[in-house]
Amino acid sequence: MGLLEVKNISHTFGDNILYEKASFEVFKSEHIGLVGQNGAGKTTLLRSLTGEVIPDEGEIKWQKGIKVGYLDQYVNTDDKLKVIEYLKTAFSHLYKLNEELNELYTLMSQEFTDEIFEKSTSYQSTLENSGFYEIESNILKVADGLGITAIGMDRPLENLSGGQKAKIILAKLLLQKPDVLLLDEPTNFLDKEHIQWLKNYLKYFKGAFIVISHDFEFLDEITTAVLDIEFKSIKKYTGNFSKFLKQKNLNKESYIREFKAQQKQIKKHEEFIARNRVRASTAKQAQSRIKILNKMEKLLPPEEAPKPSFTFKSLPIGFQKALIIKDLKVGYTHSLLPRMNLEIMDQEKIVFTGFNGIGKSTLLKTLVGEIPPLAGWFHFFENTKIAYFEQDLKWVDDTLSPLEEIRDAFPKLSQTEIRKNLAKCGLKSEHVFQKICTLSGGEQSKIKICKLMLKKANFLILDEPTNHLDENSKLLLKDQLSKWEGGIILVSHEAGFYKDWSSRVINIKK
Repeated sequence: MGLLEVKNISHTFGDNILYEKASFEVFKSEHIGLVGQNGAGKTTLLRSLTGEVIPDEGEIKWQKGIKVGYLDQYVNTDDKLKVIEYLKTAFSHLYKLNEELNELYTLMSQEFTDEIFEKSTSYQSTLENSGFYEIESNILKVADGLGITAIGMDRPLENLSGGQKAKIILAKLLLQKPDVLLLDEPTNFLDKEHIQWLKNYLKYFKGAFIVISHDFEFLDEITTAVLDIEFKSIKKYTGNFSKFLKQKNLNKESYIREFKAQQKQIKKHEEFIARNRVRASTAKQAQSRIKILNKMEKLLPPEEAPKPSFTFKSLPIGFQKALIIKDLKVGYTHSLLPRMNLEIMDQEKIVFTGFNGIGKSTLLKTLVGEIPPLAGWFHFFENTKIAYFEQDLKWVDDTLSPLEEIRDAFPKLSQTEIRKNLAKCGLKSEHVFQKICTLSGGEQSKIKICKLMLKKANFLILDEPTNHLDENSKLLLKDQLSKWEGGIILVSHEAGFYKDWSSRVINIKK
């Protein structure tokens, strides 16, 4: 047995089957990419492996004594802690052991015994072998690699953005050095240089990991195997992501041929049964064909992901200034950016870049009125109508279904119109009535895009809209934004997404 054995697991949401009787193993030092369309069940699978979600049937068996670390970007944290204090909690067991050692030394100064001496020697050896005296230098190495030192090691967690906090949660997980890492979209909040650092870290990681990512270049460099969720099954491929794609395409072609051949055979049997079951002379033959059909293990029809069709409603454009920013300072308790002065025309497409945590999202939240400016002012001209995409997957009530969410935002729409628009965004019909909290990040992003599509606007403010989208959805969104006749302010770390259509790229630095 490997580190992990998964036997015949099945998982459904209502009538929606994610996978049926799926089996695979994970072996020591395997570096695995977990891929599949938005909503295929990737996050659900990881949560099943941690015991957070129980599959409908099947067995998940970890090797005894294996330490598993799961990247949960929404884990509860003590927000009063400073960054350095939070990262030190990765070694809380060693700090506790050190306290106990100091207590033993105090006891020895009062009364020396062989038992206390041996115990203190054992504790000292454990601390040395566990790298206790290098903790702070190790924390700084990881913090530097992920861009956390630039945020400020003494900043309280409560003053950090969602992206900054996600980085720190990832850093703590890496510092804990589990035997197996389970990582769900670890690059979403990382800048290019920090993605490169993580890539190198994972490439040479001695343990095993399973990572979900839509960054295929990232996966290609770090994987030695791929788990693919498709056709309601989980199939394991050996090799990196490029090898997987080649093999998958060959398998897909083969599967489609087998499916078509089986359908032809089924049709032939069914036609024979229909013609002959009522004739006395051929009834036995017809019954024989019925038994053959009943025993046949029928292949599921090949599934294609719903293809989104993003189209945004543009209001008339006035060929004038859309926004003036004058001496603007943004932040929560102190200014994150230098004073900003900027004029944007109503057809301009502006992109803000810069490392995570510098204040790009805070700037957008200020412009849409979620937080007040610290100094200066800004003004949107009268005819400017804004539609805003927030990167955080936060909802007023995530127990609502997508249908209910859109209905509450656009009460004049009929249920048929709502379902039609959600389908345009690539949401499957079975997901329309599920609770939003049960949907994948990609599916939730598509609900947000649907709300953008339905809102009449001439100025889009978009904060990392591609974070959770699959490659096909990204390409379609890119195409629509390039055709959009209104103005755009976009925050993005993906140059390939915006470089062909942006008017200006503003790189924000300290």
